[in-house]
Amino acid sequence: MVERELALLDPEIRRDPERLCSFLHPGFVEFGASGRIWDRASIAAMTSGVDEQITASDLSARRLGPDAVLLTYRSSASGRGELRSSTWIREAGEWWLLFHQGTPLTS
Repeated sequence: MVERELALLDPEIRRDPERLCSFLHPGFVEFGASGRIWDRASIAAMTSGVDEQITASDLSARRLGPDAVLLTYRSSASGRGELRSSTWIREAGEWWLLFHQGTPLTS
């Protein structure tokens, strides 16, 4: 699950909508740092042309149940920092990103 989260930060995966969606649960929702709410289709469309590299640090995984994990971390891209949280669930033996939120860090 952590490897899958980090893979989603890779521009090569983010710019390929089909590959990106292979990580996202059909009911995926994101509360973006911009304040916008994204679903699976809109996030795949929005990231399809993005080449921005995102780095992650301070990752922490907390088990919420046998098939659910909350992952929190800090990210950095283009001089911006964010606090991020992701809820991953396991269905049929596969980990899926169900929810993600980015919150801008203030300087």
